[in-house]
Amino acid sequence: MSQNRNQLDSTTQATITIAWVIMLNKPFYPVYVWYLVGNGVVASLGTLLSAPLFLAIPFLARRSPLTARIALPLIGTLDTLFETKLFGSASGTELYFAACIMLVALSFQAHEKWWQRGMAVLVFAVFVFSRNFIGVPLYVWSAPELATLFNLNAFAVASLLAFIALRHAGVART
Repeated sequence: MSQNRNQLDSTTQATITIAWVIMLNKPFYPVYVWYLVGNGVVASLGTLLSAPLFLAIPFLARRSPLTARIALPLIGTLDTLFETKLFGSASGTELYFAACIMLVALSFQAHEKWWQRGMAVLVFAVFVFSRNFIGVPLYVWSAPELATLFNLNAFAVASLLAFIALRHAGVART
């Protein structure tokens, strides 16, 4: 039986809001790269590949709120891994793992602690893999370009973390 948005628990509603914000911001990332870096715009278009996955989360929530709450940090983790392979560790894309961990910390009910623990281990394991085995980036940037990308990603991650915290403020996790 499907549920409408008003019948969803507040944690799932927060997940949906965050998924929408991420998905709606995805198209702007190549614009930021173009404006701030001036190079690698075509490569940055690869970041749009995950947009449909984030878009699926609100629709998934209607069928299974838990699956949607698992999907958001999972998709974010895989997206972060891909973008780290695309841009390289020095670009700061690995900072998005922090947002994934924060989502894991806030997106589960008390009785879902084993899902939460499993997701925390998974995100951390992917981070460790990324740090140690990701290899050469698919796109090579100059040192000044990497510094600009790092600043862009650090600001974006801090903004996302602040939004996640604000959206989850006062959300009851029973």
